[in-house]
Amino acid sequence: MGMNEGKMWEARCACGELSIRLAGDPQYVSSCCCQACQRRSGSFYAVTAFFAHDQVLEQRGPNTVFRRIGDSGKPLDFHFCPSCGSTVWWEPGARPDRIAVAGGCFADKSFPSPQRLIWTEERHPSICVADDLPTFERAPS
Repeated sequence: MGMNEGKMWEARCACGELSIRLAGDPQYVSSCCCQACQRRSGSFYAVTAFFAHDQVLEQRGPNTVFRRIGDSGKPLDFHFCPSCGSTVWWEPGARPDRIAVAGGCFADKSFPSPQRLIWTEERHPSICVADDLPTFERAPS
């Protein structure tokens, strides 16, 4: 996925009050089957797009932060809308150079597809995996 400097993306919560705008393609897009992502997303897996901080053009709207400690021992700060509860982005302490954005918040069919599936050891049996998609039992290093 080459950096597309001209492309702009906007991710929004369900009610539209909280949003983030980004420039260019994500560094990578990942799907995760860990139980923490299942609970955060309300689904059997979550899609996350990772961008560099300098790709963030604007973060708009009121947000509340939920912090949890990841397997790395470092915090993850999840920014969610206090009105509708949608998590739109988070800051992974283990990757301080990146910002993570919930893939579904883009609601754009042209958004890049996930390039990998992680934490498959916690994958729900109903999740089908494309034959050519790299998978990892846990998080890759």
